[in-house]
Formats: sequence, C-alpha cells, structure tokens
Amino acid sequence: MKIKLDHVSMRFGGFYAVRDISISISKGEYLTLLGPSGCGKTTLIKVIAGILRPTEGRVLVDGEDVTGVPLEDRDTGYVFQNIALFPHMTISENVGYSPRARGLSKAAAGETSAEHLELVRMLDRAGMLPGELSGGEQQKIAIARALASGSGMLMLDEPLSALDARVRVELRYDIRRLVKKLGITVIHVTHDQEEAMAVSDRIIIMRAGRIAEVGTPLEVYRDPQTLFAAYFIGETNLLECTVAEKTKAGKTVVRLRGGQTVRAAKSPYAVGDAVVISVRPEHVYPAKGGLEAEVTETVFMGTYWRVRALSETRDYIDYNVPFGEKVPEIREKVHLVFNKKAAKVFARPEKGLEEAIGLE
Repeated sequence: MKIKLDHVSMRFGGFYAVRDISISISKGEYLTLLGPSGCGKTTLIKVIAGILRPTEGRVLVDGEDVTGVPLEDRDTGYVFQNIALFPHMTISENVGYSPRARGLSKAAAGETSAEHLELVRMLDRAGMLPGELSGGEQQKIAIARALASGSGMLMLDEPLSALDARVRVELRYDIRRLVKKLGITVIHVTHDQEEAMAVSDRIIIMRAGRIAEVGTPLEVYRDPQTLFAAYFIGETNLLECTVAEKTKAGKTVVRLRGGQTVRAAKSPYAVGDAVVISVRPEHVYPAKGGLEAEVTETVFMGTYWRVRALSETRDYIDYNVPFGEKVPEIREKVHLVFNKKAAKVFARPEKGLEEAIGLE
C-alpha cells in the first residue's frame, strides 16, 4: 500500500508535536522514523495508523483520504512497544484473534494462525500461554498476530526497545525478512540508530516535530545534508573552522582555530565563510605531519580501539585503531590526518554549534 502525508500537523493545545510533514511512502517500502525522545515520531506513526486524527493536513492510502478513519477500520497492523498479548489465550488463539474477528471460522482462523506462527518460527509454542514465553518470543507472537490480520500496512512502535540487546539484533532481521517476503509497507519507529540502519529502505530523521533529513541508510551516514543528521547518525568529530582556500577541483581547504589548515570535501562555501567540518572516527588516521594531539582516553570496542585525543586546537578528536595494532598510551603525542573526501563541510550555525546539534 502506498501512503502519502500531505502537510500533516498534530497540535496539543499550543504545542506542535508534529508540524507540516509531507512525505510519500512506496508500496512495500520499509520506512523508519528515527530521532531523539520527544521529536514527534510516535505521534506521527499514531496519526498514520489512525489512533490520532491530525490537527491539520491529510493522510492518504492508495490515493484515498483516510484522515478521519480510525485504526480498526484501516487495513493496518500495529505492534506496540509494550507487548500487548491476551494473557488468558494460547499463542495460537492470540494470533488467530484477528482472523476470527473478521468472520473466519475457527478452523480457518486456526490455519491462518499456524501459517503465521510458522513464519516467525514459533509454531511449536502454539499451545502455550504468553506468560510462559520470553520477551523476545512474546514480541514475535505480537508481530505474527499483526501480520495474521491480513493488513497491507504494518506499524511498529519501538517494538524492540524492551528486549535484551542480543534478542533485538536477531529479531530485527527476522522482522525485515518477514515483511519483505509478504510485500507489506512498514513504518517503524525507533531511537536506535543501528536498528534503523539495519532494517530500513529509507530513514526519516526527525527533530522537534519536523523532518530533519530523509535518505537511505547509506545516504544519511555517508553523505548527510544537515549538521544535525551528521551528528545524530553514528559518531563524528565536529570542528569549527573557516574556509581558507578553494582548490581548482572545488575542494575546500579550511583553517582550524589554531591556524592549521586541512583539506576537506567539495562545498559551496567561499573563502572567509565560517564553517564546521564533520569527520567520522574511521576517517581519522595517525600520520606524520598531521594535527598534533595528546591521547586522553582509550576504549576497547571489540574489533577496534576507540582513541580520544585533545588536539593543539583544543578540540577532542576520536579515531579508531584496529584490533591487533599498537594502541597509544595515555598522554602520548600523536599526529592525526583526515580523509579529505570524507570531511564534510557545513555552514557554522549562527545560534552556536551546541544548540544546532542539541537533541531537544
């Protein structure tokens, strides 16, 4: 099913939880709403699902205006953050509830239930009660129940946040496998960046009730268009500087606060403009002739060490040392260079860097 939001806003009193959202979602697309707490993502998914009616704007499904149609009358499955199963019903009865409510016979509903339990690899739990299952198993059942409704759309509202880390990783791949097999349009709300990157066809990054950026996982990570997206997705080093030179190839040379110059990616900014460069830790390397810095912290991350160093410009810079290579000692002097193609350049915010990247 194709979904279109046309200038959707949701106001509670004088406060806009969601403001002027317009986006089209393709049939079969897996779209994730990602953002910090309070950014409006849960409000937006509830508007799309029909739990809330927007204060302004329209929600269209396959070209039909469904703005005033409640959840129960839409072709939509909804999975909540807090696992909502009927505790007195068996797993088979929980999954078969929607088919029975649609008028299917007990036998037909049982067949539908079994098919969807097989999809989530939980058919052997069919006769058990929810309380006898783990949290991850219960959420699988909740997803199977939503899919068994036969809906063409699935809304996932922080479905994995209450689960253990290992279970979250396993279940997110199961969810994507299932919905892609069935061709269902999915809208998934999360604040977990890694989760969003793993499951999504596209990600909408939200901030303060508005869309900050939209793109594929690769686009928003490798080529963010806003300073907030560069900061919020993954990890990055942000250094305030000024454009010192533009090369013939269009590359930007910036002057750091200590007067040192480094090459960065192409940008539209002119000599003298105040800018910020964003360089991810994997694009910073120790090398002769680089920016001098003193190591202040090292953290083992499993496959690599994360090293933090205080540069001569008084900026903290993080970089990675692969596992097995020599890790510098605390207070050791290092010299750091940046991958110039990966050093993204943004206009320096007039209101200040901290406020521009703040999560509130």
